[in-house]
Amino acid sequence: MEKKRTEAGSTSARGLATRRRLIEATARLCEERPGVEVSVAEIAKAAGVFPNQVTYHFGSKGSLLVHAAFLGLLHDARRIERIGRQAPDAAAFRRNIARAVLAMPSLPSVARALAAGISKPELAPVVDQHLRLLFRQSERFVGRLADSRGWKADRPLGVEVRTFWSTALGAVLLVRAGAHGTHADLDLAGALTIHDARAATEPE
Repeated sequence: MEKKRTEAGSTSARGLATRRRLIEATARLCEERPGVEVSVAEIAKAAGVFPNQVTYHFGSKGSLLVHAAFLGLLHDARRIERIGRQAPDAAAFRRNIARAVLAMPSLPSVARALAAGISKPELAPVVDQHLRLLFRQSERFVGRLADSRGWKADRPLGVEVRTFWSTALGAVLLVRAGAHGTHADLDLAGALTIHDARAATEPE
C-alpha cells in the first residue's frame, strides 16, 4: 500500500512538472515571437516532452496558450509591483503603473487569450480562473501599499483593480480589432482613484 501511494505521488509530481515545463516553454516562445502562431511540435520540443503531452495535460493547444499568456502576465505584474513600490506619492503611482502596464510584453498574448475565451466557450473557465487570480493579487498588492503609505481610493479596492485591468485589457483588444490610436490616446492612469489621504484633507 505504501509503495502504491509513493508511486502515485511520484506520478503526480511528474505530471505537475510536465505541465509547468509546457506552460513556461509556451510563455517563452510567445514572448520571443510575438504575433507568431507557435505549433504544438515547437512547444513540445522547447519543453522537452512529446507533442501528445499537450493534449494529455491541457486538452488542447488553446488551453495551454491561455495558461501561458496569463503566466506571462503574472510575471509582468510582479515587475509592475516593484515599479509601484518605488513611487514617491499616489500621483506618481498612478502615472508609473499606467505607463508600465501599457508597455507589458505579455498584453498581446493575454488579448488573444481573452478572444479565445469568447470564441471557444470551453476556454472561458480557464480565462476566468486566471483573471480572478490576477484581480486577487492586484487587490492584495494595492491594499498593502495603500495601508503602508496612507493612500486611499474612492471606491472599494476590488472595484479599483477590476476597473483598471478591464481598461488596460480592453484597450489592447481594441487595437487588435483594428482601432487606430496610440497609448497617448488612453488615460489609463485616470482609471485609478488612489490618492494621498493627507492631501485630500488639506483645504484648497
